[in-house]
Amino acid sequence: MPHYLLSIYQPDGDPPPPEILEPIMRDLEAVNTEMREAGVWVFAAGLTAPDTASVVRAKGGDVLVTDGPYVEGKEHIGGFTVIRSPDRETALGWARKVAEAITLPIEVRELHG
Repeated sequence: MPHYLLSIYQPDGDPPPPEILEPIMRDLEAVNTEMREAGVWVFAAGLTAPDTASVVRAKGGDVLVTDGPYVEGKEHIGGFTVIRSPDRETALGWARKVAEAITLPIEVRELHG
């Protein structure tokens, strides 16, 4: 069965205050539980802030390491979930549930191989 990556696009800046974040996290955990019970959930994780990233690039026989994200923008990938889904439409259905729970955009992409 194909695997899909559900990437969470998060705006840059501080997280929302607890009175906003706590209900979002509760709703997200409910969707994660639903995915586990349906047998589609594989793995999920939040990521540290983009300013903690390093980019490793091979160029001209050297390997360069630079601090910070590869691209600059107003949002970043704040976390992700990998699911097992029979098709794209089903994966999009799960992404809709995650988007409703956390109120942030979700990118859906099938994994190779």
